[in-house]
Amino acid sequence: MTQTQTRLQNFVGGHWEPSRAAEVQPVINPATAQTLADVPLTTAQEVDRAVQAAEAAFHEWREVAVGDRIQPLFKLKALIEEHIEDLARTITDECGKTRAESIGEIRRGIENIEVATGIPMLMQGYNNENIASGIDEHMFRQPLGVVAAITPFNFPAMIPLWFLPYAVATGNAFLLKPSERVPLTTEKLFRLIEQAGFPAGVLSLVNGGKDVVNALLDHPQVRAISFVGSTPVARSIYERGAKNGKRVQAQGGAKNPAVILPDADMEMAATILADSAFGCAGQRCLATSVAITVGGGRKAFTDLMVDLAQSRRVGYGFDEGVQMGPVINEQSKERVEGLIEKGVQEGARAIVDGRQAKVPGYEQGYFVGPTLLENVPPQGEIARTEIFGPVLSLMHAANVDEAIRLVNERAFGNQASLFTSSGAAARKFRHEVRAGNIGINIGVAAPIAYFPFSGWGDSFFGDLHAQGRHGVEFYTETKVVVERWPREWSRTF
Repeated sequence: MTQTQTRLQNFVGGHWEPSRAAEVQPVINPATAQTLADVPLTTAQEVDRAVQAAEAAFHEWREVAVGDRIQPLFKLKALIEEHIEDLARTITDECGKTRAESIGEIRRGIENIEVATGIPMLMQGYNNENIASGIDEHMFRQPLGVVAAITPFNFPAMIPLWFLPYAVATGNAFLLKPSERVPLTTEKLFRLIEQAGFPAGVLSLVNGGKDVVNALLDHPQVRAISFVGSTPVARSIYERGAKNGKRVQAQGGAKNPAVILPDADMEMAATILADSAFGCAGQRCLATSVAITVGGGRKAFTDLMVDLAQSRRVGYGFDEGVQMGPVINEQSKERVEGLIEKGVQEGARAIVDGRQAKVPGYEQGYFVGPTLLENVPPQGEIARTEIFGPVLSLMHAANVDEAIRLVNERAFGNQASLFTSSGAAARKFRHEVRAGNIGINIGVAAPIAYFPFSGWGDSFFGDLHAQGRHGVEFYTETKVVVERWPREWSRTF
């Protein structure tokens, strides 16, 4: 485990430089509670300097041929793969994931780099000749300018790569504000970016907290903001960014249900949903947090889930055999355990209770064990609150229609899953359920990078999502050109 403590720097104008901020925040290893580094809470004045450097770089970068703009992405992909173990250990040390989860996160980020190398085709426009006599019309896609992303703690490598490759490949200058809880991964990522061959100023890294976010939202030269985080913050960022005339894509929270029909393969469903609910310690926006059994499958599914929850090994993510790490910090541990207690007070029963979990050798870590709450009241607070921890609420419905009603009563709409062997039930579910990502016998319906990471309701604010064609459209604006070239002019040549 990393034990060194340093003060992190920003990357602006192609150079690493210390922030002038007096205030810093410690970066804590959640498995050991040890401080790994100090991250500066950069000032608004320093943000302006970074934006000005990005603006200057943009005007040259947009003129680079599109085929040349993607060449540094090929090198960045190779560098990330070469350093994947070091990046994975950094993710585990500052975020708490297992090694396998950290590797998997990086791989999903690499997918987006691969897709973005297809920008020469993905950002093509279209045209019509002779839309009227002697008149042609064309639509071009052009970059916006300086764009920024504000990313969360739970995927410090993958989520920046939802945005960065598309932004720069389409010709923008990109500024990243990572979560101040997990800045070490992005620091290492930018060390690789430095080697990849991007011109100075095209990519910038500015550490900090709320002041940096507000400075980006208010800065007149920042054209677009991408965000992932909780719903209250996503809504606030969307409102403030839109008020300032910016494009905004703001991914919020979730409360993802899974419906288990009695004809499902119960062993498969339980295994998949245990990974979904407890993987990454439940700290992902596609974690299943509610399981709704239908009809006669209730007991079999519950018994299997109890066994899987009780047998899941919790500990430091790079230790052999560990299946689940800690939550991100002490405040998160207290919050999750408080919500478990709230569920019990509302009438649920903790048939597996992960509160006060202790891991030998890591007694100071922020561990919460896998938790199952049975008979959770659908109208209670615990059924509607995003816990963001390894807690699965169990409910029951008499039939498919009641289960779909329970799914659709939620304000969130990030993901919903169905486990069944019936094609008719699957079609009904995917057609009627109000969620942007649907899984059929899938516990984490994370779209591959060719597709947008969709989200509905209070899970997303905006129109265009991250990844794929949505990413290309978000980072470009269309220009329509209508041309007439009278035939007689050609006779002079």
